[in-house]
Amino acid sequence: MDITQPIALLGGLSPQHFMTRHWQKKPLLVRGAVPAFSPLLTRKELFELAARDEVESRLVSQDGGWALRRGPFARRALPSVTRPGWTLLVQGADLHDSRAHELLEQFRFLPQARLDDLMISYASDRGGVGPHFDSYDVFLLQAEGRRLWRIGRQRDLALREGLPLKVLARFEPEHEYVLDPGDMLYLPPRYAHDGVAQGECQTYSIGMRSPARGELARELLQRLSDGAAESAGDGVYRDSRQPATKQPGAIPSGLREFAHDALASVLKEPHALDRALGEYLTEPKPNVWFESGASRGAIRRVRLDRRSRMMYDERHVFINGESYRASGRDAALMRALADRRCLAPTDVAGASEAARALLRSWCDAGWAHMTEAEV
Repeated sequence: MDITQPIALLGGLSPQHFMTRHWQKKPLLVRGAVPAFSPLLTRKELFELAARDEVESRLVSQDGGWALRRGPFARRALPSVTRPGWTLLVQGADLHDSRAHELLEQFRFLPQARLDDLMISYASDRGGVGPHFDSYDVFLLQAEGRRLWRIGRQRDLALREGLPLKVLARFEPEHEYVLDPGDMLYLPPRYAHDGVAQGECQTYSIGMRSPARGELARELLQRLSDGAAESAGDGVYRDSRQPATKQPGAIPSGLREFAHDALASVLKEPHALDRALGEYLTEPKPNVWFESGASRGAIRRVRLDRRSRMMYDERHVFINGESYRASGRDAALMRALADRRCLAPTDVAGASEAARALLRSWCDAGWAHMTEAEV
């Protein structure tokens, strides 16, 4: 993608200008972001997706008060489509449907580390989830029907008590827009919004991944702990000069220093934190699994499975929670795969035997695939 060229998806802005002017700064309404757009999944297909055990889904209804249920949902468990005021939310549609994955690919002017998933919101007339705010950026693409959006820079973030949803107690809208199919609204983090369906509708939410500081620290420390014994060494605490004490409950200062030094030695290992971060960012979601395949013939063209997460830094390549050292021509090859999610025969031609073996192992694991022309 040429990030300097204007695109319809961003209302004629280039990705570069969008990131400078709007990203995490101010909303953007785009009429006709995806011209002649129609829902990727029919209502029947969406309901069938919500019935699957591995798909995360929720049902929100407003019949006499807010109610929330979690899926999976058999079709008979969903209300009639003629009944107003209910919403079905299907998370991670891109993991389960290639059409949703291809739509999400249009947003790859953003780092893969930030793109989370595509959620589909089906609503009957007057359906919605109430006025709320998200802690992350979101693109709201109308796929079917119409939805009224009211938005505002909310400073009072107090929530209504006793509800199963995070609904703002005192919503203060500043603008309102009705979105038709193909229209899109971008909202920065913490920008309050309330969407209400005007008749039966589908809205696609492209959400971002924004780990909290504490969550990130916990995950990285946990991953660093896996190699802590090797990094810190096998030495044991010794205190041959420990005198007799009148305060046996006090922790000896020597033991405190020993503990601090042990932890510092783990953090001191070159690139350990970088490896932990890359493995964390590419770890598949809990409801994701891959079907093993058997690659045959010479590897020429490869594409990543839509569920695979692949990234890289200066020294490593990361895929689905695993890390590999890479350098030279092989590193350039793997980085191209992470950026483009596919490799053409000309890309693979110069790969080393080790790189080819690695690609084959990923195909065998179901993380990547060879097209039929190459098997």
